[in-house]
Amino acid sequence: MNPVASQRASGLALEFRDLGYRYSGAETPALEEIDLAVEPGEFIVLAGSSGSGKTSLLRAACGLIPHFHGGEISGSALVGGRSTLEAGPGELADVAGYVAQDPETQIVSTTVAAELDLPLRFRGDHPAERSRAVEEVALALGIPHLLPRTVTTLSGGEMQRVALAVALVTRPPLILLDEPTSQLDPVSGDELIWLLRRLNEEWGVAVVLAEHRLERCLAAADRVVAMDDGRIGFDGEPRGFLDWAIAKRPELATPSALIFAGAGIEPLPVGVREARRTLRDLRVTRTDSDEISSGSAGAVESSSVIPEPSGERSVVLGSSRLWVELDPGNGPVDVLRGIDLEIRAGEKVALMGRNGAGKSTLLRTAAGLIDPVSGKVETPQGIALLTQNPGDFLVRESVGDELEGPVGQAALAAVGLDVPADRDPRDLSGGERQRLALAIALAGRMEGAAVPGLVCLDEPTRGMDRGLKGHLTGLADRLAAQGAAVLISTHDVEFAVTFADRVVLLGDGEVIADAGMPTVLSGGWYFASEAARVFDRPGLVSIGQGIEFLRSSRARSDEELR
Repeated sequence: MNPVASQRASGLALEFRDLGYRYSGAETPALEEIDLAVEPGEFIVLAGSSGSGKTSLLRAACGLIPHFHGGEISGSALVGGRSTLEAGPGELADVAGYVAQDPETQIVSTTVAAELDLPLRFRGDHPAERSRAVEEVALALGIPHLLPRTVTTLSGGEMQRVALAVALVTRPPLILLDEPTSQLDPVSGDELIWLLRRLNEEWGVAVVLAEHRLERCLAAADRVVAMDDGRIGFDGEPRGFLDWAIAKRPELATPSALIFAGAGIEPLPVGVREARRTLRDLRVTRTDSDEISSGSAGAVESSSVIPEPSGERSVVLGSSRLWVELDPGNGPVDVLRGIDLEIRAGEKVALMGRNGAGKSTLLRTAAGLIDPVSGKVETPQGIALLTQNPGDFLVRESVGDELEGPVGQAALAAVGLDVPADRDPRDLSGGERQRLALAIALAGRMEGAAVPGLVCLDEPTRGMDRGLKGHLTGLADRLAAQGAAVLISTHDVEFAVTFADRVVLLGDGEVIADAGMPTVLSGGWYFASEAARVFDRPGLVSIGQGIEFLRSSRARSDEELR
């Protein structure tokens, strides 16, 4: 039977009935008593803390569970009316497209064009149909310029968009996405959500989107399903989810919801537009003259305060006229152009910029992995680098083998990872693998003289909820207090607000902004926190500042009424 016809016969794009699953060797189940029905054309956001079961649910929906991961499965899983117990991922590709957290693990061809063509070739499509489909999906995702590129030259964000294109090229009726915006800059992330909504509304594609940065996608959702310790903790509309999250799992709530809940204002806004409309109704405007405190971030986040001048601190990264060329397959390209940068001991710096701006190249050049064409970069007190791909660090068969003894246990505790020592790293969620790689990179290097002068982390928050990002912020604080500078490349503006004293913004290989965090991350459209976009006030960037401002504004309004 034709896959789309089989879906129509069942009436559902996806259906789980009493689904349970346990990974091989795991002590506890990853999924328990899952009952879920996804209608054709629904847009569902899949929420949940790291390790709550989101990735496992998506793997079950595309057939990776049990055909790739093995383990014990019970109940039933139907995709387009077909059982995933009987059909594996390749057989289900026409019914369900899947984008994993680690897109580099899905790419098998030499060039991007060949990768997009591969599923169509397997399906037996005519060459003309294949060429048209590849061109259309490349245009839809804004990647036609990548088609001739070899996949090994792609950045993390480019790889993510290619993996999505592969999932979409066969035009399946169901798309399953695991953290698809985690390596995308704010502009590309918004464009991707817009594209998914367009596919959903115009083509009737059902979308199940697992995300931690819910502020990016909640307003687009018809429905939210929240995983909680392997079970479905909530299933309903977005506003109801926010009420549930504030009461049960505040680390899942969006920044604007946390701000409004902290100030006692209801209903909670689903997005920035609703938040700003409520503020207008309450007559809270940007003309209010309250001073914005740089602190008072509250219990839900750390506060970032601009540090005292650091001229007396030693330089741990210094670059002068740094110029780097890379060859993506069609000739050398200038990736870094005349970078002058100085980072001193104890600083916490967010390195930001659009995809392809040169962030990863700068970190890898500082670590000695890339040779500059001209200029120089020095790290006189040593450097530790965690690259974007956690697979670079995971080479053994179990977590215990990756990190042995008290030193390994201390590193795992520092990154907030608590998993059985005999667990296979391949069976961990994307966020858990990221933290395991971070622990490996820092094991034995977090105390005293062992601390390197510079710790560089490239997109370390992929797969992490707000609580685990808090662990990472605490780790950065600890390392900075011991004299290390912490330089984190990130697209996650909300994380940058909690961790950074300073932001270095790259654009097309050049430093285009370098200042205190509140200066760079307020007043903009994209490189701005949700609090900054809601209130549009210079320096107001954090959840705690938003709560404080709303409370004071309401108190002043009450005084005026009296």
